[in-house]
Amino acid sequence: MLSIALCTARTRWAAFVGSFVALALGVGLIAAMCLGLAATLDAPERLPERFARAPVVVKGNDVLRVPGSAGERTRKLAHPRPVGPEIVRRLAGLGPVTEDRSFPVRTGAGPEQLVGHPWSVAAFAPYVLAAGRAPQSDDEVVTTGWAGPGARIDTDRGPVTVVGTVTDLGFEDAVFWTDARAARLSPAVQHLVVAADPAAVREAVRADPGREGDVQVLTGRDRRHADPDPERDDEALLAANALLGTAGGITGFVSVFVVASTFAFAVERRRKEFALLRTAGATPGQVRRTVFAEALLLGVVASAAGCLLGAYGAPVLASHLVNEGLAPRWFAIGDAIWPYHAAFWTGLLVALAGVVAASWRAGRVGPAEALREAAVPTRVMTPGRWILGAGLLLAGLGALAHALLTDPSDLLHRKTYISRPMLFIVAFALLAPVLVGPLVRLIAWLPARLPGAGGMLIRENAAVGVRRTAAVAAPVLVTVALAGSLLGTTATLNGARAAETRQRTTADYVITGGAGGFDGAAVERVRAVPGTVVSVTAATAVHRREEGVALIRSEARAADPRALARTTELPLTAGRVTDLDDGSVIVTEEWERHTVGSAVEVWLGDGTRRTLRIAAVMSVGTGNNGAYVTPANAPGATVDRIDVRLAPGADAAAVRTALAEVTRQAGGRVLTTGRWLAENHPGTRRTTRTGFLLVLGIALLYTGIALANTLVMSTSDRARELAMLRLAGATRWQVLRLVAGESLLVVLVGAVAGTLVAALNLAGVRAALALLDVRSALEIPWAALGATSAACAALAALSAVAPAAVCLRRRAVESAGVRD
Repeated sequence: MLSIALCTARTRWAAFVGSFVALALGVGLIAAMCLGLAATLDAPERLPERFARAPVVVKGNDVLRVPGSAGERTRKLAHPRPVGPEIVRRLAGLGPVTEDRSFPVRTGAGPEQLVGHPWSVAAFAPYVLAAGRAPQSDDEVVTTGWAGPGARIDTDRGPVTVVGTVTDLGFEDAVFWTDARAARLSPAVQHLVVAADPAAVREAVRADPGREGDVQVLTGRDRRHADPDPERDDEALLAANALLGTAGGITGFVSVFVVASTFAFAVERRRKEFALLRTAGATPGQVRRTVFAEALLLGVVASAAGCLLGAYGAPVLASHLVNEGLAPRWFAIGDAIWPYHAAFWTGLLVALAGVVAASWRAGRVGPAEALREAAVPTRVMTPGRWILGAGLLLAGLGALAHALLTDPSDLLHRKTYISRPMLFIVAFALLAPVLVGPLVRLIAWLPARLPGAGGMLIRENAAVGVRRTAAVAAPVLVTVALAGSLLGTTATLNGARAAETRQRTTADYVITGGAGGFDGAAVERVRAVPGTVVSVTAATAVHRREEGVALIRSEARAADPRALARTTELPLTAGRVTDLDDGSVIVTEEWERHTVGSAVEVWLGDGTRRTLRIAAVMSVGTGNNGAYVTPANAPGATVDRIDVRLAPGADAAAVRTALAEVTRQAGGRVLTTGRWLAENHPGTRRTTRTGFLLVLGIALLYTGIALANTLVMSTSDRARELAMLRLAGATRWQVLRLVAGESLLVVLVGAVAGTLVAALNLAGVRAALALLDVRSALEIPWAALGATSAACAALAALSAVAPAAVCLRRRAVESAGVRD
């Protein structure tokens, strides 16, 4: 069988080109993705940045630790604790100490994210003066190079003069004041550098058992936890890991689909060949082993080529992730070996799995029926295909119904709406031959009734050649369904979140602050504007322990309940906003305990443990409703938003002018509610959007391969049919238009079927939103569907017309087999 497979591969290599390219490309992509995953899992440990030269760093605690039945659970605190003055005095007795403060700085002349520090801590990075001198007075600063010596800059901390610059180390844009001025600008001490023995520092901290948990003592590599955003690299690696994992999974799914489709069509074209083998005495097992041997040979060669392709493609992928900001700047591909094994054996398994159904079908004909089977087209929908297609469809519908009845919010999670469409895609692809006939006749109904025979011939050719039509429509179905499901779901969810915000906000103006928010004086100036009702809120968080195991963080807002009730309409299902007080909390229905009046144990944003009464309950919605507490339960939270509602009879123009003036002094912005909603319209995260585009690009590439392979093979086999059209009087251009029209019709069939799959998935998402009491429109990405369908149509037309044009170069009587 292997020798026959080798001869077949050598003499019929053109039939295997499409499968080879699809498999090699799939293995290459899987190898590149796995190499990227290996790099994220084996990333080098990040070194300290701001305190690289500091001996010991004492940091205010920013981690909440809660014991549970399954061990200790930790979460980052929303408001880390500062280093208290008692600890500063105690550690000062061990050796020299340097107090560090970090605070946001706003200026129209510099980078968006500026941070201020005292000059004394610059030496621990170490920052080195590149020009000028150190600051000596309150209005003098040193920058990291974004403004040069002599520059006069207006900041929200007052006007300053740049007297020096330091070498930019790349991890922050900073402004350094004198130590005295920084202490007045930000009194809290966030870090304390101690020039003493680490053991002595730890002993001094442990000397006060009641305050030991308030600080962390960092030495060695642990000093990186005192850097700005110490988790940014870990978060970037986690996002890159999710992106690569999703893209790799989709690649595997699409490659199996395409390879199986191309193998099945190639086997169908060789029915006469297999029929002759059976007549010559070949057993069904021998025929199947021949097909398997061909797949094995193809899988080994294509997988090896794919691994080589992945080795060259992985560094390009890593560079793209870094350039797009989706991975840390030091991210690079390592020397892991397992990705090549994973890609190679996956490719070989895909090749063998893709040929299972085709080989079984090839060996089913009996010796006495071989020639008749070769001459007469067999039915496409076998019992196995019916069972598998219908089973997957019912499984998809059942899983969707179960989710809607038990946990509708699960359908809104990214992992769910990425994986769930696969069931429907495979089901519709298996049932495609059943859909082809009705869709072809429906779409071609009007063209078939136009003058001339072209429309009728296109319809009948597509309807009769069910297997060919289904083989071409299937990859189009996959691509269009993925585009519609993924992009449509994210657009629908973004629209739902925007609708929630719009329904909730009843204020006339929204005032937003910069990174540092608003201080108490700024808030009082806004409240003093006549003719207004003001609601001040601050971002915070509360943590809860559920089932004695999980420690769950909920984003929260701190607000005065009476003012909040006047400017915001919360989606309450029980209780009242005005019942909120310093001893209570407003929660959502997703909390384990969500009955009004019951007590719930929580940990506040700074880690303080409290038992609060539930004052009101909100619906779950899209999952962003969070929780509400009073300012007393949000220690350390900074006001970042002020909602303003006009009082009855107030002069809107005068109020707007007064608000603009007081907001300008505080470095904030006053926006109408409509403008604020437009600027804060929810969007898809960059990593998610990039991942979707990568997935859709892979699907479109595979679709092009499948279309080219199937149409080139099928059009070449129709040489006699095209010649008969020429002999019947059709011109060369009429025949080419007929071929192009038929390919476009089949693509349209696939696009319609893919749109039906996408509509089914989006209907499930919309039903989930309705059950969650979210009123929003269904967003169908018509532009993306149109662009995807147009790309498929162009590829199909080119793949069909090019081989047809080659066939038409021969004399019609020769192609038709007519002898003189």
